[in-house]
Amino acid sequence: MTDSKYFTTTKKGEIFELKAELNSDKKEKKKEAVKKVIASMTVGKDVSALFPDVVNCMQTDNLELKKLVYLYLMNYAKSQPDMAIMAVNTFVKDCEDPNPLIRALAVRTMGCIRVDKITEYLCEPLRKCLKDEDPYVRKTAAVCVAKLHDINAQLVEDQGFLDTLKDLISDSNPMVVANAVAALSEIAESHPNSNLLDLNPQTINKLLTALNECTEWGQIFILDCLANYTPRDDRESQSICERVTPRLSHANSAVVLSAVKVLMKFMEMLPKDLDYYGTLLKKLAPPLVTLLSAEPELQYVALRNINLIVQRRPEILKHEMKVFFVKYNDPIYVKLEKLDIMIRLASQANIAQVLAELKEYATEVDVDFVRKAVRAIGRCAIKVEQSAERCVSTLLDLIQTKVNYVVQEAIVVIKDIFRKYPNKYESVIATLCENLDSLDEPEARAAMIWIVGEYAERIDNADELLESFLEGFHDESTQVQLQLLTAIVKLFLKKPTETQELVQQVLSLATQDSDNPDLRDRGYIYWRLLSTDPVAAKEVVLAEKPLISEETDLIEPTLLEELICHIGTLASVYHKPPSAFVEGSRGVQHKRLPGSAGSGESVESPDTGSAAGVSEAPPAVIPSQGDLLGDLLNLDLTPTTTGPPPPPPASSGMQLGAMDLLGGGLDSLLGGDLGGGPAIGTSFGAPPATMPASFNVPVSGGLDDLFDLGGGVGMPMGAFNPPKTVWLPAMKAKGLEISGTFVRRAGVIQMEMTLTNKAMSVMTDFAIQFNRNSFGLAPAGPLQVLSPLSPNQSIEAVLPLSTVGPVMKMEPLNNLQVAVKNNIDVFYFSCQYPISMLFAEDGKMDRQVFLATWKDISNDNESQFQIKDCHLNSDAASNKLQGSNIFTIAKRTVEGQDMLYQSMKLTNGIWVLAELRVQAGNPNYTISLKCRAPEVSQCVFQNYETVLKN
Repeated sequence: MTDSKYFTTTKKGEIFELKAELNSDKKEKKKEAVKKVIASMTVGKDVSALFPDVVNCMQTDNLELKKLVYLYLMNYAKSQPDMAIMAVNTFVKDCEDPNPLIRALAVRTMGCIRVDKITEYLCEPLRKCLKDEDPYVRKTAAVCVAKLHDINAQLVEDQGFLDTLKDLISDSNPMVVANAVAALSEIAESHPNSNLLDLNPQTINKLLTALNECTEWGQIFILDCLANYTPRDDRESQSICERVTPRLSHANSAVVLSAVKVLMKFMEMLPKDLDYYGTLLKKLAPPLVTLLSAEPELQYVALRNINLIVQRRPEILKHEMKVFFVKYNDPIYVKLEKLDIMIRLASQANIAQVLAELKEYATEVDVDFVRKAVRAIGRCAIKVEQSAERCVSTLLDLIQTKVNYVVQEAIVVIKDIFRKYPNKYESVIATLCENLDSLDEPEARAAMIWIVGEYAERIDNADELLESFLEGFHDESTQVQLQLLTAIVKLFLKKPTETQELVQQVLSLATQDSDNPDLRDRGYIYWRLLSTDPVAAKEVVLAEKPLISEETDLIEPTLLEELICHIGTLASVYHKPPSAFVEGSRGVQHKRLPGSAGSGESVESPDTGSAAGVSEAPPAVIPSQGDLLGDLLNLDLTPTTTGPPPPPPASSGMQLGAMDLLGGGLDSLLGGDLGGGPAIGTSFGAPPATMPASFNVPVSGGLDDLFDLGGGVGMPMGAFNPPKTVWLPAMKAKGLEISGTFVRRAGVIQMEMTLTNKAMSVMTDFAIQFNRNSFGLAPAGPLQVLSPLSPNQSIEAVLPLSTVGPVMKMEPLNNLQVAVKNNIDVFYFSCQYPISMLFAEDGKMDRQVFLATWKDISNDNESQFQIKDCHLNSDAASNKLQGSNIFTIAKRTVEGQDMLYQSMKLTNGIWVLAELRVQAGNPNYTISLKCRAPEVSQCVFQNYETVLKN
């Protein structure tokens, strides 16, 4: 009978029976009992009570029984550290057993028992095993060093294990070499500056010798290690390439990709005129093609890697177009990836073949795939000029099919073709206009509107077409509204007499009836341009547009270099550097290809970047949430110390300074309201010689007034601090109750807590630690509870916080997970801090910068919210918000509605811009928030609501 019988038992109360069987004198009975224990453990029953009895069974010659006991030991040693010490003597003994399998088993288990108390006892057995005569034991011991280093790095260094590990690289057995390299690489990853793997030509030679005889995983470790080496010259580079090339024919795809990574890196150092360089290019193609005959998941990984390789060296696969043709049974993710690579490889030589294939794809049933195929035809036209005409006729054929989504995609790509080849294919416009009524997607509608506006002089009924879009102006998406506004202004400049009414209608809709600040701004600018200087308006709006580039979706070169160095890893599948998705304390090294490392890029000194006033670099992206509890449960609850705070990150990548993006026009853009339309300023260039009478009304100072906060905005009130709430109830923490709140005083964030002892015993030795969180909050010092906490006593504690801790995106964003330790136990709870704790005192933006930044942030990053039942006037609201470091930069009143323009800056350098609308007599406010990290907006809105209503 098989071992499955052990999992089918449903007996209750069998711990006592198992205990008796484990202490039996009969070996077979003992073995049966241990198997039952392991089966119970596997299905999740708690059998830790049997720890001493199972450990007694270690003293046996039976290898199977010993393996089972060691398995039990690995599982329960962490929860029973005191008991685990009982097993130490057996480990020491087993490490000297004549059977190498038992010696290796003992050393492997030692590495898996992550208990600090017993690690020092294991050093001696490990040292013996590292020098064992049997290679199987040595290779197991090598991995054990890496595991031990993870538990106690200092101990490993003090015991000299790292030097022993380096010596194993010269071992005679290739598997020992591979494991030594794997262990050193693992340790070096967590200590990037340690220079453990001191690679030199002699070491490289040993690794290459071992490479031929290793198992496949050993080969991967060695190849990954080789990829970190920089050869001295092209001769050494060629020599390494020659010895790595045979790995390309390996059956394991991971070995193939690791070999490709090494060759791609070392090819950078080979002169292009070298015969060997051409030979190497030819050798790289077949293994990559072979990967595409594997199962779909492997194909996808291979295709993502090939996508990078083709961007760096398209010549490798330029003759292999056919392998990327889509098969009918390919999953959609493989189809889309193949399509992308086909476009990258498209050239004059193969374009006819590619177009025929793409036209076929456009008649498939899979909607996503068809859309991508139609877009691909457009990309071919832009990339290969000779094929443009054939692509356009193919697109027209597809439009004739009248399939709605095909027509819409075709119109979007034809717009790009018009941008690339102006005045060449405009004869197709009539066909496009026939399909106007079937367009229902914003991108297609916006593309069609652009075409009508751009070629209005060639379309007889352009005004009627645009007017038909205008009827539902407020129901359109922002993208369509902006495009419609520009198209009608273009039409007016081309046919002024016929379209005056139309342009007034759209400007009125955009400026007076719209809530969108971007649309209003564009409307005001066009209105001002048209009313002050129509000639200048014509030059601005109808200026010749730059041609669009061939490849808009290529990965940025420095990122591509880094990703090439990570071929065969997750980074090459995500197309993101490891730092974007790897969490934890390990330093992620940024890798570069050797040829481009010294390309003469000067490193900017710290103060040159800030000369522009606003921004030195974009704010760091908040990494996403990982294994939260896992991190918290492994906390080392010693008081944290913080180093000097890092220089503040900047708000955006733009070098704005006090620059006026519109040549002096912004100061009067939002001036006084003249005759129902937007105010007309006089600062666009020189004023006209004669001004119409109606323009001689004294114009208010425009933005100079708008940003003069002297009138109406008084002194700020104190900051709002939320009342204390219970974070950790006594019933969940063995009698310890913690209630608290967060405050910000003089730029310092503090956690104010009341600790209450509702237990019967005294509590001492308090310590606190935070899990990684969205904004890097961490204790700036130890938790000061100076006297022991007696039963029924409460004590106040204030913990200053810093924002330089490790960062990880939480859900919700302002969630904080906390661990508190005392002499009784460790307790965990989570709380939410108001985001205003992170609003810095220097969050008041310069007025010009505010305007330029608002325009620069994409509409997609704008969020709008309602604050209900708020009965403050705009001045009182402004004062209240300023107490929480939300600064009012400007205030203006339009038709009885006060608009406050506000800015705030988070401690991690992210700026949030706001427009708050307050209508007298209306208790509901409207707030629009813009931010480069839009996930922050919800928290900021909640903060506004809390501050204004309390």
